[in-house]
Amino acid sequence: MEFYIRPVKAGDGAGINELRRMVGVFENILGMPSERIKQNEDIIANMDDNTHAFVAVSKNDDGSEIIIGSASLNVFPNHRKRHRATIGIFVHKDFHGKGVGKKLMETLLELADNWLMLVRVELAVYVENESAIKLYKKFGFEVEGIMKKAIIRNGTHIDEYLMARVK
Repeated sequence: MEFYIRPVKAGDGAGINELRRMVGVFENILGMPSERIKQNEDIIANMDDNTHAFVAVSKNDDGSEIIIGSASLNVFPNHRKRHRATIGIFVHKDFHGKGVGKKLMETLLELADNWLMLVRVELAVYVENESAIKLYKKFGFEVEGIMKKAIIRNGTHIDEYLMARVK
């Protein structure tokens, strides 16, 4: 399976929206099944210089692009926090375990380390999302804490790990 990573662009909202509402994806991110394409297009249109967003793209049989993953790195705007950023990643359910998340993480951390000179990269992940936690640990992230009942998912409250990689 071939795919490539590129910066997000205007018009990607529909593909990102499809991923964010996908069963097998939205349960592990802060997505909602009722999310609208316009919400995602507005996010793209309103990104500032502190937001660095990428998509993983593959080709359909007809040669058209399909977005199979998305990732962003958000640098804190406060001058006293500019050495820090948060990240978020999600991948199409049919492409889990195929290196898409790994490649997106490599892209974010290469930017963080070699261009933005960040010291601390943070994320939050649901405690039962074992595959994501495994990926993050491979890249040097460590669990720093747990937020009890942090997220509502499928009618119940679940816990969330706070993880970070500090250089």
